[in-house]
Formats: sequence, C-alpha cells, structure tokens
Amino acid sequence: MLPRYELKLNEIRGMISTMLSQIILTSEETLQAFETNNEELYESSRTHIKNIQIDANTIDNEIIKTFALFGPEADELRLLVAYLKMTNEIDRIGDAMKKYSTRLYQHCMGGCDMSVLSNAIVQLHKTTLNALQYILECLTHMDGCDSDDVYRKVMVEESKNDDLFSIMEKELLTLIINSDELSIEYVKVLGTLRKLERIGDRAVNIASLMLYAQKGGELRLHS
Repeated sequence: MLPRYELKLNEIRGMISTMLSQIILTSEETLQAFETNNEELYESSRTHIKNIQIDANTIDNEIIKTFALFGPEADELRLLVAYLKMTNEIDRIGDAMKKYSTRLYQHCMGGCDMSVLSNAIVQLHKTTLNALQYILECLTHMDGCDSDDVYRKVMVEESKNDDLFSIMEKELLTLIINSDELSIEYVKVLGTLRKLERIGDRAVNIASLMLYAQKGGELRLHS
C-alpha cells in the first residue's frame, strides 16, 4: 500500500488508542474514588468520556473514508475491518464504565453496606483495568506487539473477573434474601457490578480482533 495509506492507519490507530486511554483514566479515577470515598472524584472521572460516542463516530467515519479512498485488500482490508469492530467495542465499554461510575457512587452514598464487598469490588475492577491496559500497550506499540501474548493475558484477567463476579453474586444473593428493606438496592448493586463483568468480555473481544488483524483466521466475538 501507499505511504499515505500507512499514515492513515497510524492516525486511526492513534484515535482508537486515545479513546481507550480516556476510558482507562475514567476507570482509574473511579477506582480511586471508591477506595477513598471521594465524591468529587466520581463526578470528575466521567468527564473524560463524556463525548465517547462522538469520538467513536468520528473514528468510524475516518475508517469508512479510508475504505473509499484506498480500496484496501487482503491483510489491509482485514485490519480496517478489525478497527471498525474494535471502535464499537470500545464505545460500549465507555458507556458501561460511565454507567458503572454513576451507579457505584449512588450505591456508596445510599443505604447499602458496601464494606462487605469492598475488597472484591476493587479486585474485580482491577481485572478489567489490567485487561484494558494490556490492549492499550499493544495498540500503542503495534509493530512490536505479540497479539497472541496479549490475548492470553486478557483471557487470564477475564477468567479472574468471572470467578470474582460469581463469588460476589452469591454474597449479594444472600444479602438480597436477608435484607428486606434494602433487597432492591442490593439487586441494583448486582446489576452495577455486572457492568464490570461485561467490560471483561468486551476486552476479550478487542484482544480477539487484534489477533484477527495480525494473524487472520476465524473471528468469534461475545455478543
């Protein structure tokens, strides 16, 4: 392909990396807000991704224009398709993280006793954060990135995520049964934590897309 095409790919990858880095920043600040019970930090953390959907649409438009201008084939086409799908996954992660941050703040400021879940929530949050950081590192250093290695690392974090969520789900079901007045609130907490579980699944999807872009083969994504 022409040098202009390579420059365009680098531009698109940079935009995707920036969008993901903003989500990671929101995730880090939300975790810090939870650990320190910092009300203002919850609010400010979400400002990083307030335009996440606009950013995703901008990237999609750039990808579509690249299709039209350069007519890529074979490996180049596969890479652009992967980027297009990746943008959608990152957009949905951003939306989930925004809702998670908002709802977690509401739970902590409400009547639920979050202390019994505190350590597990921190660990669950860190699994998604680690997975996203592995992906960002690969996107930032694409030429030297081993997509197989990144995929394995992300899968390890997703496995931890599933195990931690299963444990908390059982604990929350017990709280729901034993807390008459707060049972509905604990149901909402379970739904909030499921956002992190779904982010873990979407991180695997992105790692799969990176593997597909680099190695080819059959592509299977979580719905």
